[in-house]
Amino acid sequence: MRVRAFCTFSRMLWGRYLLTAGLQGCRCRVSCHVKRHYSLLPDDVKSLRAVVNPDISKIRNIGIMAHIDAGKTTTTERMLYYSGYTRALGDVDDGDTVTDFMAQERERGITIQSAAVTFDWKSHRINLIDTPGHVDFTLEVERALRVLDGAVAVFDASAGVEAQTLTVWRQAEKHHVPCVCFLNKMDKPAANLSFSIESIRRKLKANPVLLQIPVGSGKNFTGVVDLLTNQKLTWKLRSMGEDGRMFESKPLDRSDEPDLLQEVNEARTALIEQVADLDDEFAELLLTDFSDNFDAVPSIKLQEAVRRVTLARKGVPVLCGSSLRNKGVQPLLDAIIAYLPAPNERHHDLVRWYKDDLCALAFKVLHDKQRGPLVFLRIYSGTLKPQTAVHNINRNSTERMSRLLVPFADQHVEIPSMTAGNIALTVGLKQTVTGDTIVSSKASAAAAGRRAQNDSRVGKKHGDNATVVLSGVEVPDPVFFCTIEPPTMAKQADLENALNCLQREDPSLKVRVDPDSGQTVLCGMGELHIEIIHDRIRREYRIETQLGPLQVAYRETILHEASATDTLDRTVGERRHVVTVELAVRPVDISTTGSCEFAFTEEAGGKLPQEVKDAVENGVHSSYLQGPLLGYPLQSVSTLIRSVTMEPGTSPAMVSACVSRCMLKAMKLAGGQILEPVMSLEVTVGEEHLSTVLGDLAQRRGTVRDIQSRHDNKVLLATVPLAEMMGYSTILRTLTSGNATFSLELDTYEAMNPQDQNTLLKRMVGLL
Repeated sequence: MRVRAFCTFSRMLWGRYLLTAGLQGCRCRVSCHVKRHYSLLPDDVKSLRAVVNPDISKIRNIGIMAHIDAGKTTTTERMLYYSGYTRALGDVDDGDTVTDFMAQERERGITIQSAAVTFDWKSHRINLIDTPGHVDFTLEVERALRVLDGAVAVFDASAGVEAQTLTVWRQAEKHHVPCVCFLNKMDKPAANLSFSIESIRRKLKANPVLLQIPVGSGKNFTGVVDLLTNQKLTWKLRSMGEDGRMFESKPLDRSDEPDLLQEVNEARTALIEQVADLDDEFAELLLTDFSDNFDAVPSIKLQEAVRRVTLARKGVPVLCGSSLRNKGVQPLLDAIIAYLPAPNERHHDLVRWYKDDLCALAFKVLHDKQRGPLVFLRIYSGTLKPQTAVHNINRNSTERMSRLLVPFADQHVEIPSMTAGNIALTVGLKQTVTGDTIVSSKASAAAAGRRAQNDSRVGKKHGDNATVVLSGVEVPDPVFFCTIEPPTMAKQADLENALNCLQREDPSLKVRVDPDSGQTVLCGMGELHIEIIHDRIRREYRIETQLGPLQVAYRETILHEASATDTLDRTVGERRHVVTVELAVRPVDISTTGSCEFAFTEEAGGKLPQEVKDAVENGVHSSYLQGPLLGYPLQSVSTLIRSVTMEPGTSPAMVSACVSRCMLKAMKLAGGQILEPVMSLEVTVGEEHLSTVLGDLAQRRGTVRDIQSRHDNKVLLATVPLAEMMGYSTILRTLTSGNATFSLELDTYEAMNPQDQNTLLKRMVGLL
């Protein structure tokens, strides 16, 4: 293990200095056969200190996102190697990749937490975040995309769009992130370009813009043809040990296969027509200057048009290759700097009010045993320097940042400053958590607030405070929970400290104390999530904890509309508190909203001072946390406050208490309903095992939505209650002899049928 760790450390700090990073050397032959040779400078190496610090227009903040096992980490590993920042090619199966540095990641061969790396390519600085593909760690994708300017979506070319691909694509669309698609694993026998393109168009509702045609298929996949330049790029790897640094580039000519020439001509014509349909400027150029021969349009003009289409999110460039076989990664790097936006090409409205003052967003926190909390910041404006005080708007606190680092997975290099557009790692911010806005001072925040207030459009829309705080990171609600206990009471304080640190790192992990039993309860996103947290507590904090059985995080709603009135009359000391509340609750359609609503009638809202309104709101929202049946959080309930009358001197706390009591009375009158999480299930299985899997799903209360064909396999799409999916991976492996894969994603919450609800109620109150 020590030898492996040393090798990985050596690879990350010292890399070969490749001419790929902007000093490409070419040898031209008489036949115009150009061979690009990525040579080494014998006496020079690259370290993080040598990373270029260019103008903001040459910075690219990108994420790698995909379904699990599509090849994200392998692609990232090749990018680092070809750019000169690692000594050798890492392998996920060998457990020696740069970005999968956690012990759990290397043992399981999956990415669990996002990892940031910084490198340069052709005079551009690339800040890259490798994200997980498992649904249990979807928060890592969410907070990465929140701060990134572009993304590379990696696809398994034999599978096309898979279940988690849909999830991460929706996340990218929510944040308006332009994307480039990379069809990986073109060397697989079942790889299919047309199938993958069609799945992107049909399932993602995207507009794929094909920029490359593969040369060969399956094991005979040797390279690609660039449709913009008509250049044929070929990797002639004579052995598995060759690293793909050298490849041939030559123009297509008549000596090439006729079928390939025809396919390229047709694809390039389709590309020109497609881009002309999407970009008016390019269409005008074709009609005015190249109306006689569209194919004569210069490749640079076509590339500029593709860039405009990508930035406008009207289309997504599609490239192909095989990262594991070291083919097609360098053109992907070229596409990143050619088509994805620089930070100054993304419009962040709030940032303009800070002008040249510091404005940054904390999007991730890690804990280091020596250095304490490490906070990742995306800098939107201004300059960040170590040994300076910064102001946290969300916490209303000022902290001193002691050190500033360039992130490179788990190895970092200290630097004197970092400019706008970059991603930085800071030491010393002990109160900052994910989603906090960091500025240079309280005064700069106030100045930005005044500028925002003077903007009439924003002033009317948002008000004073919201305009100066960057929107944070949306954290999904947990779906599983279980109890956790230390081995002895002497370890209780250590366990609480470990859980506090882990919660700060991972906001999707919730920890609460059961008010009846006093037990500590872990709430997470899935079985694997809870399992990883348990393992980290054991390894990193050396506490042998015991987990209780996993339970599903149900929710509650109400069945009917109901009204209630309640009066609270209490004397505390010499002060009498009297308040009367009248309200109504009604169910909201579960399919249209999952949240709870709250409002005053016009008459009630107009009479109450703001302090009382806030107290009423607190009372309503505290009631939403515990339903009337089993105490699960409420969903899809609307509350209308009809009147609040109170004697002078009544405290806001008493108003909140009265509202909560009245809410409970109304909800009991309305009748309760348990809602259970229902998952979207996708199972890829051979046809010989399909009937067995279908029979098992029927026993799990599953509903089959569709059965599709994918090459020699069947893809089963279904919805299944989460409570029925405990241990499904083991069962599926047994049923299919290990020849099936599946993925789960939370679909919605649905009302339980009366029989299942009664069974659950009896079990929860201990009658079964």
